[in-house]
Amino acid sequence: MDLSIAAILAQDGITTGAIYALLALALVLVFSVTRVIFIPQGEFVSYGALTLADLQSQKFPATCTMLVALGAACFVAEVAGLVRRPERRGNALRTLALLAGKYLLFPIAVYAVTRDLFMHPLPMIVQIALALLIVIPIGPLVYRLAFQPLAEATTLVLLIVAVAVHFAMVGLGLVMFGAEGSRTNAFSDATFNVGTLAISGQSLWVIGTAIVLIVALYLYFDRSIAGKALRATSVNRVGAQLVGIGTAQAGRLAFTLAAGLGALCGMLVAPLTTIYYDSGFLIGLKGFVGAIIGGLVSYPLAAAGALLVGLLESYSSFWASAYKEVIVFTLIIPVLLWRSLATPHIEEAEE
Repeated sequence: MDLSIAAILAQDGITTGAIYALLALALVLVFSVTRVIFIPQGEFVSYGALTLADLQSQKFPATCTMLVALGAACFVAEVAGLVRRPERRGNALRTLALLAGKYLLFPIAVYAVTRDLFMHPLPMIVQIALALLIVIPIGPLVYRLAFQPLAEATTLVLLIVAVAVHFAMVGLGLVMFGAEGSRTNAFSDATFNVGTLAISGQSLWVIGTAIVLIVALYLYFDRSIAGKALRATSVNRVGAQLVGIGTAQAGRLAFTLAAGLGALCGMLVAPLTTIYYDSGFLIGLKGFVGAIIGGLVSYPLAAAGALLVGLLESYSSFWASAYKEVIVFTLIIPVLLWRSLATPHIEEAEE
């Protein structure tokens, strides 16, 4: 391996590592707030990429129909909760109106706007915004249906539910998008030459977007009230409830951010590789390896671990391409062993 090949592999590793870093941050965010190991994170990568591909090929994205169906299911669940709990029936008409607006009117409005626009040639920025508008709300709706009713369950139960949601979303992805893969148009076709190294504009978009989002997340958690509330929920769930922070709202917000990061990652990576309905799982799993390096609690360590995964995958594909996945996932074993030996074992507290 000469220096030019090493530089090319480093560029590929940093580009994919930036994607894994965003997914790792999303996984750490969801776990720290809700204790859910969010296995379906990768499905939002596929949904985002394939929804954008449908819009670019002027096909109506089936994720709009899924959004409306999930909204209707959440509305039914909320109404059932009002019926079962009389103490929540005060001002029932206002409550029903708010629920109908959130779970019925908004998804229907997104469906109508998409139905009106999808046949027209749209600018790239409008296509991306519309795809995000369709996919991001699926995150909090999934949380409301699958995880909020089990918010006080053990981590193992939440993990089992997460695996079930993953399989359901993969199956729905096959139904909605079919077995054929898709690529999207690149954000930029430019190429920049640095010595003998050619850097694509899409790679710069990926790395630049990752840096901007990481800085934005840091400012959000450090400076905003909502971000501080999420941090408080992650540090002490019961304490956050006692001071008036709604843990259900925090969970929905965490899933919204995770869905947004996942969908945007899919749109960034789709011009570089063909995305299939189940491709997101492997991409998300590599982000999960980075999150494990951070112990599912440290954002900087998770981002650094994800970057390490990207570089390791890139160089492994050169030295032993047939075993690159084995090498990447083997990295998790010494990390888990070290954390198991270095971290004192405590029983999960009963709430």
